[in-house]
Amino acid sequence: MNRPRRNRRTPAIRSMIRETTLAPADFILPLFFHEDAEDTPIAAMPGVTRWSLESLVREAGEAHALGIPAVVLFPKIDESLKTPHAVESFNNDGLVPRAIRALKAAHPTLCVITDVALDPYNSDGHDGIVRRDARGELHILNDETVEVLCSQALCHARAGADIVAPSDMMDGRVAAIRDVLDDDGFTQVSILSYTAKYASAFYGPFRGALDSEPKEGDKKTYQMDPANAREAIRETLLDDAEGSDMLMVKPAGLYLDIIARVRETTTLPIAAYQVSGEYLMLKSAAASGWLDERGIVLESLLAIKRAGADMILTYFAKQACSWIADE
Repeated sequence: MNRPRRNRRTPAIRSMIRETTLAPADFILPLFFHEDAEDTPIAAMPGVTRWSLESLVREAGEAHALGIPAVVLFPKIDESLKTPHAVESFNNDGLVPRAIRALKAAHPTLCVITDVALDPYNSDGHDGIVRRDARGELHILNDETVEVLCSQALCHARAGADIVAPSDMMDGRVAAIRDVLDDDGFTQVSILSYTAKYASAFYGPFRGALDSEPKEGDKKTYQMDPANAREAIRETLLDDAEGSDMLMVKPAGLYLDIIARVRETTTLPIAAYQVSGEYLMLKSAAASGWLDERGIVLESLLAIKRAGADMILTYFAKQACSWIADE
């Protein structure tokens, strides 16, 4: 008689036939930081901190020692430096370039990924440059924004970034960034494009952590409609053709179908971002006492990888490494 349960009978048998596994090398740790000398716990994200530069280096080192190969940087920029054209985003002596240099000096084997987008630097809080038309309607300027993104990516590359990750969702920015990097001799710097970034309601805690909420309007004219799946395939084919080295789906947990579709469409490595709202939801459920934190976190990460992700950006990265080591 055919009995699938024979393959589930013991831990040893289950481990031998397990189709998907998690390892520290699967994780990328997102890190928030600011210019202040003091570290600041983020109220909306229990267990997550906005670090000083000194603490950022220490935290990244601890993560790397656990086997996590990469961190991705998210700066909180002082309000006095925010402008309509986000010029601080390509300041070679700005917060991000200094952080990159400090991290690479302290941890040469750590992969440093930088976020390429204007919302932390834009006084309007948008990922692109804003203009009003004659009727007063708000528009995000695509091509003008891409020019600034190219300058920002080049600034990060000069500071020593291994990978630049444009998260803005402007059209054509991957090809433009690739051209600028190559023309300046940074052919070795990779592009991890946010290929299918949805206009999700799960980003709230992140925007609070960086104070990057749009001052007016929303991001639905450039981030994708959560109702659309085929559109993700179009974006995948474009980013692949434009020269992206890796692709990202964001958010992850509610978009496992998108991860799977993108996986079927491209041979490029795929990253998926378990975003701040997902993190807070799992943390809150565990804090209530009704769900086991270790169990639900590892299951959620396993599901993301099973769907087709090669890399997972998650605030649980360090905890997950410790849990995996204990198994």
